[in-house]
Amino acid sequence: MAKTVHIAVVCSPGFSHLVPITEFTKRLVKLHPNFHCTCIIPSLGSPPQSSIAYLRTLPSNIDSILLPPISKEQFPEGLFMGLQIQLTVTLSLPSIHEVLKSLSSKFRLTALVADAFAFQVLEFAKEFHALSYFYIPGSAMVVSLLLHLPKLDEEVSGEFKDLADHINLPGCVPLLGVDLPDLIQDRSSKAYKSIFELAKAMVTADGIIMNTFLEMESGAIRALEESVNGKIKLYPVGPITQKGSSNEDDECLRWLDKQPPCSVLYVSFGSGGTLSQHQIDELAVGLELSGQRFLWVLRAPSKLPNAAYLETAEEDPLQFLPKGFLERTKEKGLVVASWAPQVQILGHSSVGGFLSHCGWNSISESVQEGIDELALGLELSGQRFLWVLRAPSKLPNAAYLETAEEDPLQFLPKGFLERTKEKGLVVASWAPQVQILGHSSVGGFLLSLIHI
Repeated sequence: MAKTVHIAVVCSPGFSHLVPITEFTKRLVKLHPNFHCTCIIPSLGSPPQSSIAYLRTLPSNIDSILLPPISKEQFPEGLFMGLQIQLTVTLSLPSIHEVLKSLSSKFRLTALVADAFAFQVLEFAKEFHALSYFYIPGSAMVVSLLLHLPKLDEEVSGEFKDLADHINLPGCVPLLGVDLPDLIQDRSSKAYKSIFELAKAMVTADGIIMNTFLEMESGAIRALEESVNGKIKLYPVGPITQKGSSNEDDECLRWLDKQPPCSVLYVSFGSGGTLSQHQIDELAVGLELSGQRFLWVLRAPSKLPNAAYLETAEEDPLQFLPKGFLERTKEKGLVVASWAPQVQILGHSSVGGFLSHCGWNSISESVQEGIDELALGLELSGQRFLWVLRAPSKLPNAAYLETAEEDPLQFLPKGFLERTKEKGLVVASWAPQVQILGHSSVGGFLLSLIHI
């Protein structure tokens, strides 16, 4: 019997970060039954019920430990969301260390995996003689920017937004300084200093695990591999998305069952995205005038675009819709308050499009399901850094096959189809390459996990 390999995984607050890293551990232990993972989870305030319910679904070889919550009252008012997350982890470091110390007293820790916002945790890896890995829930382009940031910091004297020339990240599209994320636009801010510390810490890790895959970001991944030159191991293990329950009984899924195929526009802005009252009014008018069938996940309005990321408003969001909207659109639309099972919705046959903030989780899920995505950026700057994807068939690395008059199957060896029918499928026409290659059963994902 194989010896048990123990891995500690430190998450960061927020459902959209919790899910990818725990889904990664689920696939890891499924591929390696002798692996046992312990997920250590800091939280800002009481953990949301959605997180608690999700953690209850973890298999027996994954333990979860919810740390004592950090009070939001300790933070200055108006603190940027990214800093709230990072400071929550910082204030939880003593608790994290105690958990790691307790685990290491029972068994040898083989590896320590930390979410990007929990980068300080990897300093403990040496103390416990464990390998250290960053888990980046975003794209290879994010990793490219982070690894390139120390060089940018050295070469650029002013603010990035004032640069006249393009910034060329290895393997990525050229960007103007104003296109970079808000977190690094003010180089004197605490947010920038935090991201800069993360960028410096990344090069000290044993490896970087990325929620992406080669066929989706081939240029960025290959350029990254060349730039690190083997000094850091890169593992593109995506797309890692939450697997929906096939027996989930939900009102919106029952409503979708009654709609024609590919007829519904799904409207949602991630696990924490919020619109202002004006934006809600404008979107409602647009949906109504379009006559389009829609399923809209609505949250209470806020001036902050990510106000629901760490906490959920208690108000009923439906009260903020224009008067009479629900009655006028009841034949073609459904509005759901706060949350809906996105994975199942995107996989439903009646859904034909996705109006989204284009967070990386949503992009990965839409690509995996072959759903076209329309971007509505919620942030005021850094819009081009949303990496909006077009229809999978139009991706730069998608395959275009010319139509042939002859049946291509005739060129296969005699008896090949019969001999391989239990284990193989030969497609004689075009297939959605990126969607297929993004499926979790395809070997590239498994090979990356095996190498880890």
